[in-house]
Amino acid sequence: MPQGFKGAMIGLGFGAEFIPIYSEYPGAEITALCRRNEEELKKSGDEFGIDKRYTSYDEVLSDPDIDFVHINSPIPDHAWMSLKAMDAGKHVMCTVPMATNIDECRQIVEKAKETGRKYMMAETVVYSREFLFIKDMYEKGELGKIQHLAASHPQDMDGWPSYWEAMIPMHYATHVVSPCLGLMNTLAESVSCFGSGAVRKDIAKKSGNSFAVESCHIKLKDSDVAAHIWRFLYDVARQYRESFDVYGTKKSFEWTLVENEPHVIHTAKKPEHEIPEKIEIPDFAHLLPEPIQRFTLPAQIHDSEHLSFIQGGGHGGSHPHMVHEFISALKEDRDPWPNAVTAANWTCVGICAHDSAVKGGEIVRLPDFTQA
Repeated sequence: MPQGFKGAMIGLGFGAEFIPIYSEYPGAEITALCRRNEEELKKSGDEFGIDKRYTSYDEVLSDPDIDFVHINSPIPDHAWMSLKAMDAGKHVMCTVPMATNIDECRQIVEKAKETGRKYMMAETVVYSREFLFIKDMYEKGELGKIQHLAASHPQDMDGWPSYWEAMIPMHYATHVVSPCLGLMNTLAESVSCFGSGAVRKDIAKKSGNSFAVESCHIKLKDSDVAAHIWRFLYDVARQYRESFDVYGTKKSFEWTLVENEPHVIHTAKKPEHEIPEKIEIPDFAHLLPEPIQRFTLPAQIHDSEHLSFIQGGGHGGSHPHMVHEFISALKEDRDPWPNAVTAANWTCVGICAHDSAVKGGEIVRLPDFTQA
């Protein structure tokens, strides 16, 4: 009988989506919940039938029966919670981004090496059905040589929790960085980014950032390919979108401009012309253990009202794939993907990009600790 890994869910807004998946995953379960709001904690504990309920994170880390924590707390808490968990001997799955400054990313990389604990950043995009579809095409050679990558993540954050008002657009960029680097399984070497436009004064004051849009080029390590990404959070009229475009010599994939409309494949047909074709993306539940295959469909996970889930359209069926990767890594005693170094590289792209934008587009190299 395989070892059963017991986890604690930290944060129960977006985090609640994962509890049913763990409950049906062979060899893993969520046995404890942690939330600051005691009333909401009780509500969630009753809903999911979980008796261990903590309002104190330190109490979670003191529980010897907890093998891992799955962190879904607000972004400012990600780094210190990850570090304390690994110090306490717990493995970590943490939602994005890893941190909001380079030093915290470095500390997490060093802590994972020092403690031997597994760290995985729960990046939804690289486990979405769209990414898995494109990756399958790429690995089969159907795209040919990759010539360029592009991704966008426009999102209007008005109405979200107030801490988002202090967020810099590129400090929450892993949803666009990760597919560009993940497809070719490489890392970022350097970036150049420009800011454009201006946010309203109250947002600029809270965030320390005046740019409405940040647009960045990424130089891929050991490659002749560059990627282009852009982000905004406030004061730009655009429907929510997490897009990923791939341009190859044989075929190219372009994300739809309007949500819920078909994506497009362009096929090179020499010498005549390129042929566009609207396509439906298949689900990739077959890659998962049978008990959790149904969770690639949003309605099967949780009746969520959390904006991240609603706007993300269920995050492309990614949640069970992330759980499968994380628990498989624990069972097999290997690094999950993305591990601490890769997660640091993906996260630091955005941090370095904003630094570049402040410097007028100056090329900024990624830190050495993200290059291993």
